[in-house]
Amino acid sequence: MAQGSSFFALVSRMRYIERWALMRSSRPENLSEHSLDVAIIAHALCTLANVRHGWRLDAERAALVALFHDASEIITGDMPTPVKYANGTLRDAYKDVEAQAERTLLDELPADLRPTYEDIFFPADDADPNEEHLRLLVKAADKLSALIKCVDEAQAGNAEFRTAEAATRTKVDEMAATLPEVADFVREFLPDYGSTLDQ
Repeated sequence: MAQGSSFFALVSRMRYIERWALMRSSRPENLSEHSLDVAIIAHALCTLANVRHGWRLDAERAALVALFHDASEIITGDMPTPVKYANGTLRDAYKDVEAQAERTLLDELPADLRPTYEDIFFPADDADPNEEHLRLLVKAADKLSALIKCVDEAQAGNAEFRTAEAATRTKVDEMAATLPEVADFVREFLPDYGSTLDQ
């Protein structure tokens, strides 16, 4: 009889991890919702990269990587961005904590399934330019998702996110300056976020 595994039960707990813990939100956002948004945007960015900019990226893999990109927070909780990136020492220490949390999650898988999921968390060939670009686009999708949350909060009349929106928009603009698929998304798709269904 196979021994039980808690990996998927743990992953399902993403719905209990609330994001933006230091902010007053008009509508709370959990990690599960955020991960879905990032997956959808990452898939779109890879599709734009392939169709318009000559890449050969696996958009489905990007969506999968995005779904698990913050899974470590099931163990660590959501570290507020100002704390996480306060300085290089904290950033590096947090990256180590994240990697250890991901290893802890992977250890909950049966041995025969572990290699498949290890490749999502820790790609075997991270020197591959396609994999590197794919991971950059997942990071861009993460920032775009955060910006969209800020826009939604502003549309709801919540001034609490004003500073976060400005800082996140700056980061997205920096990414768009070097990643044309991000520029495409910002130009063509971002403006409609925050609109009503009727609009």
